[in-house]
Amino acid sequence: MEAYLDNSATTKCFEEVKDIVVKTMMEDYGNPSAMHLKGVEAERYVKEAASAIAKTLKVQEKEIFFTSGGTESDNWALVGTAYANCRQGKHIITTSFEHAAVSAPLEWLKEQGYEITVIPVDERGNLSLEKLEAAIRPDTILVSTMYVNNEMGAVVPVEAVAKLVHDRNPKTVYHVDAIQGYGKYRIYPKRMGIDLLSVSSHKIHGPKGVGFLYVSEKVKIHPMILGGGQQKGMRSGTDNVPGIAGLGTAARMVYENHEEKMEKLRALKTYLAKNLSEMERVVINGPLPKDGAPHIINASFLGVRSEVLLHTLEDKGIYVSAGSACSSHKRAASASMTAISADQERRESAIRFSLSEFTTKEELDYTLEQIRTVLPVLRKYARH
Repeated sequence: MEAYLDNSATTKCFEEVKDIVVKTMMEDYGNPSAMHLKGVEAERYVKEAASAIAKTLKVQEKEIFFTSGGTESDNWALVGTAYANCRQGKHIITTSFEHAAVSAPLEWLKEQGYEITVIPVDERGNLSLEKLEAAIRPDTILVSTMYVNNEMGAVVPVEAVAKLVHDRNPKTVYHVDAIQGYGKYRIYPKRMGIDLLSVSSHKIHGPKGVGFLYVSEKVKIHPMILGGGQQKGMRSGTDNVPGIAGLGTAARMVYENHEEKMEKLRALKTYLAKNLSEMERVVINGPLPKDGAPHIINASFLGVRSEVLLHTLEDKGIYVSAGSACSSHKRAASASMTAISADQERRESAIRFSLSEFTTKEELDYTLEQIRTVLPVLRKYARH
């Protein structure tokens, strides 16, 4: 049997996504910037995708900009906004458990003379709103937080953050990295006070190499990629029509029967968490299962290094993650586990299980059975 429980790293495409990607590669393969019929047909896919995405967010189509994925969306949101608003100030606020796609560009901006304030989270991954409020200043141009933490599933109360930010300084732009949140929660940026929103396609059963950035029409942001002037001059480069068409299809499908799917997902997660927590010397990290996102559980298997357990489970056809899979095979200290003040043993034995709408109870039962079998053996032979 195979159990794929690494859906926060990437997801299996919907069949309909695969079909539209193939169609736009093999039949409707025109350049959407071309003036002839093939170009017009290709452009229609781009417009339809923007429309489908805008509907899920209840925003305008002109506020959706396609990118190469979540990392580009985050980089553009941060660097593009910082440069466009630098006369107003150079102060930016973020949290201590952001993905590298946010923390790395902010580190770069720091080197360019921007001041970055990092707000801590507690051992459950809860953001201190009091500390955030105290940090906002007249020269704060940008606040950037996740919606859902990619390693532990902690959820940031983005609506409360947005209200607090805009009450303290109406000119401050609020960016949300919703790469693990979009498709799991209904997100309405205008109602919630979100100015910029980053999303990745391959986390929602769409193709890799494509994503989008929602940019509120009132936000000042510089383009980062210059060239042929596509997407109203904001993001040049030939539109990736197969990717964009696939993303539009995935965005529409992921919100069909949404409440029902999330209920099923949360039930599976609760079942997995309960069984894991009953095992000897297994600790659930981050939020309580009822409080976190519906699809992520992070557990430490004390006495066994995470990569040892990961590869042992891989041999059984079970696929999980040790930390974030977006850091290209690097085994660095987990920013999220460090942020929640987990000790070294917990950090080095942490495994992330992430589910999707394709996950079955049979997969979880098989995984639990294998863990129960291998844990005592691995602990017996662990290096002390």
